[in-house]
Amino acid sequence: MKMTNAFKATVAAAALVAGGAQAQEVEVLHWWTAGGEAAALNVLKEDLAGQDIGWQDMPVAGGGGTQAMTVLRARVTSGNAPTAVQMLGFDIQDWAQEGALANLNALAEENNWGEVIPDALQRFATYEDQWVAAPVNVHSTNWVWADASIMEELGLEQPQSWEEFVAALEAAKEAGYVALAHGGQAWQDATLFDAVLMATGGPEFYQKTMIDLDMEALGSDTMKQVFDRMATLRGFVDDNFSGRDWNLASAMVINDEAAFQMMGDWAKGEFLNAGQTPGEDFLCFRFPGTQDQVLFNSDQFAMFSQGEGVSDEQAALAEAILSPEFQIAFNKVKGSVPARTDLDVSELDACGQQGYAEYKAAAESGNLFGSMAHGHANPAAVKNAMYDVITAHFNGEYDAETAVQELQTAVEINAM
Repeated sequence: MKMTNAFKATVAAAALVAGGAQAQEVEVLHWWTAGGEAAALNVLKEDLAGQDIGWQDMPVAGGGGTQAMTVLRARVTSGNAPTAVQMLGFDIQDWAQEGALANLNALAEENNWGEVIPDALQRFATYEDQWVAAPVNVHSTNWVWADASIMEELGLEQPQSWEEFVAALEAAKEAGYVALAHGGQAWQDATLFDAVLMATGGPEFYQKTMIDLDMEALGSDTMKQVFDRMATLRGFVDDNFSGRDWNLASAMVINDEAAFQMMGDWAKGEFLNAGQTPGEDFLCFRFPGTQDQVLFNSDQFAMFSQGEGVSDEQAALAEAILSPEFQIAFNKVKGSVPARTDLDVSELDACGQQGYAEYKAAAESGNLFGSMAHGHANPAAVKNAMYDVITAHFNGEYDAETAVQELQTAVEINAM
């Protein structure tokens, strides 16, 4: 995102307006509108209410934050930026590059954020050695959510490989269930693609293709195999998937209509909100072939500059977000795991404890990778170009060979 000088002036003006208008209140732009997400957000609202700080809600529906960033740009252009904005990955870096975000270094130093937040997250929470955002959580995207009753009925064990997963999908389809609950939205297609690519090519291939944007790897036979496997998954999706929201796909598993869903761990919030118990009503496991890797996105709140320094309300919000108490309380409801690595997570459910242990292990072993689908592997222009190719292929517009060629072209054009 590039700004003209006039637009930069508008950002500065918006900061002054916000600084005067938001006393004892934070206006928060976010996209947490589904049931489990809304319940999690209430934890943060209540924390601030206990400090006599009001919350002006600005929800923008739509997973992945694309719509929210469009609304944000309009707000900033009109000279009326929110005080805090939920952001992902490179969106944070884009706004920081333009000088629109507040410097949180004093808070970070006072609270030792650098000691408890892994480098992979700091890559997005900081810009040029300045903390500009507070990580709320770590979501990992390479999960499978399974209906325990359907698996038991069909005598299925947790699949450990691609071949075993396909066999389980076939068994569910033959039994009359929707094998794979999925929503036909570009970011959901890309979420599948992330996991399939990691499982097919491994971490080195993921690094080369999704992060380094290596043209040879992007055009390889391994990439063609990735698209072939995506086509296989397409054969297990029901006919009504187009445009379906992710939480409605989760509901298909919750309601015993579908056997599996491939989705980030925010889906767990929907299962918990429906009164289901992990290990009994539903199962959670890494997408087969990615058991040692964690593909992540991290919801963070970036604070827009309020003129002179960080406002008291912003400081309270940032400190609340990274307090140990809030990190546990929030993530217990949200389905994600704490961004901090120094916590006792015994209050989390079985899936949460598993996810937190895997997150810490992946951070230590070099297996923690930013998700392309969720803006943590490459800039927005490249991500969106990849979206277009992945979705076109998933909808049958390209065969695998053509998709590989189109992916190379899309990256070459948009990575410049």
